[in-house]
Amino acid sequence: MPDGVRRICANGAEVIRAFEAVSSECLCYEETVIWGYLINLEKCSLDERLAMLGRYVPVLDNWAVCDSYCAHAKWMACADKVALWAFLERWFDSEREFEVRFAVVVAMCYFLNEEWLDKVFERINSLDFDRIKSKYKTLKGKPKVAQQGTVQGAEPYYVRMGVAWLLATALAKFPEQTRTFVRSSNLPDDVVKLYIRKARESFRTRTVEAV
Repeated sequence: MPDGVRRICANGAEVIRAFEAVSSECLCYEETVIWGYLINLEKCSLDERLAMLGRYVPVLDNWAVCDSYCAHAKWMACADKVALWAFLERWFDSEREFEVRFAVVVAMCYFLNEEWLDKVFERINSLDFDRIKSKYKTLKGKPKVAQQGTVQGAEPYYVRMGVAWLLATALAKFPEQTRTFVRSSNLPDDVVKLYIRKARESFRTRTVEAV
């Protein structure tokens, strides 16, 4: 392996900066995944990591990369939750589908506990689904062949499904609190239906009353 390549591969920060300098349209799926993994593995302060993450989140354009990143961001479990939540507020308020989904999935993975549960519920209850823009268009009916860039659900589908997933996970951990929240929430009917479906599909909650 050439010395230059070996030197870059040994320095994750340099590779991250190289990704940041490239237009996101030029990155393939695997490169975007690697970029996220390197952010998670980098040895740095919380402020430095959040700064790198702030440049990464706008690149997210599909549920797979978004969810994979969040699931592997184990540093978030030990991070200063107040600082991390303050960082998430920016993405909860975004008008871009996968930036909002990022905030929702991080909240699901690292904030569903006694201390933060009410805050999480309050935040998803305040989401304005109508103002969140999606590149995925709703396709009516069930096509015989999958069509790229379409979904079979109301836009923004991946935010709605992310919230449903969060609620189904909360139901497994805090059933009574979750049911109480859902019954009094402002969530759209289709999001509640997605949540009930997710709860019924999960081994952890298929026998648990959802509402």
